Amino acid sequence: MSIAEREKQILRVSQQGFHRQLDEALTSKLKIEVVSTVKTVLESALQEELTAFLETREKRPYRSGYYYRGVNTQYGQINDLAVPKLREDNKEREWQILERYQRSLGNLLDWMCVLYVMGLSLRDLQEALYLILGKVLSVSAVNQITLNVQKQLERKRLVPLVRIPKMIIVDGVWVEIQYTMDGEFKEDESGHLRQCRQAEKRVVLAVMAIWEDGSQELIHHEVAETESEAAWTKVFESLIGRGLDPNHLELVVSDGGLGLPPAMKKCFPLAQQQLCITHKIRGIERHLNYGNLASATATVAPLKAKEARKERSFEITSDAYKIYQAPQASEAQSLLKAFEEKWQPLEPDAVRTFLKDIELTFTFYQFDDSLHHHLRTTNHLERLFREFRAKSDEIGAFPNETSCLTLFWLVVERDHAKHDRRNYANNS
Repeated sequence: MSIAEREKQILRVSQQGFHRQLDEALTSKLKIEVVSTVKTVLESALQEELTAFLETREKRPYRSGYYYRGVNTQYGQINDLAVPKLREDNKEREWQILERYQRSLGNLLDWMCVLYVMGLSLRDLQEALYLILGKVLSVSAVNQITLNVQKQLERKRLVPLVRIPKMIIVDGVWVEIQYTMDGEFKEDESGHLRQCRQAEKRVVLAVMAIWEDGSQELIHHEVAETESEAAWTKVFESLIGRGLDPNHLELVVSDGGLGLPPAMKKCFPLAQQQLCITHKIRGIERHLNYGNLASATATVAPLKAKEARKERSFEITSDAYKIYQAPQASEAQSLLKAFEEKWQPLEPDAVRTFLKDIELTFTFYQFDDSLHHHLRTTNHLERLFREFRAKSDEIGAFPNETSCLTLFWLVVERDHAKHDRRNYANNS
């Protein structure tokens, strides 16, 4: 769809509104006055910034008039913002208010990012921006909103850790990302040769710190091909390079992935592993054989087969969860023994699966009681993954790894802001 066709479409949508329209002349005048005021304030601020810069220089370069550029703001588009310049050192100097080649103010970018993470597609953003700027930006132009975020993301991914955690949660979420295909090209509608791209499965490996007060902070995430030993070793080595002391880490909470334990042994030899109890209990359901359903049900009236299976699944998983609700490890062991005696005759395969590496699900009892509900599952990461999946499913295949990591970071930022997790900023 061309820009002109998209503009007509947006106008048709806006004309269907039921709200009372202001007089067009008044609306136009209001917008002109607001944009003019913003322009004046911005130009004054740029002048003050340049004056402050010159005061720091021993040899002050001469001013050299202005150059004019267009800037998008949340109030409308400024077509001829006067930016002061110097006769020399213009390229070396960094602007604080308006960076070189920046076409949109930070507030507008922030607003667009919020709408994007909340579920608006790029075409929805086209429509929203038209009501502000009075023109349709191309999808590729709207997609540039992530560039500003990507700069912040790269800085955060490389910055040394200020706080060193003793406990971390690790997990991965699978996505599709497009990659170029070597030596394969196709002709687009304009007759240009484009390198072919193919969507491939990748996993975003994430690491979340759990602090002694129960607060959480995402400290690392990166794209990998698999959840293998090599992939997790690379993640851990990156964290060690940023200041994580291998001998300081006490606990790693995870699911039952096979690649993690050897990577832990290599990078964090003193750390213990806590297997997520939710993943452990879900494994029971996959191995139920539903033997002797009639004697296992507690209801008086006979149940249909489907209902009996559902009740069996609910009862055995409920009993398993009760084990980990015990306040002390000794009580949990007693409940585990009772669980085994009750369910071994009825569901031997499920019980055998549940008992495998069962001792790794009790590690959280070695830590303070107030941290138990934070440490016995990977739920803190799983919650972020659910929000991320909702958005990534709309996108389909990400155009590149950077856009995938950027969206994940935006989801995390929004989640921490929603729940007022101030500690998140401590490692930034």
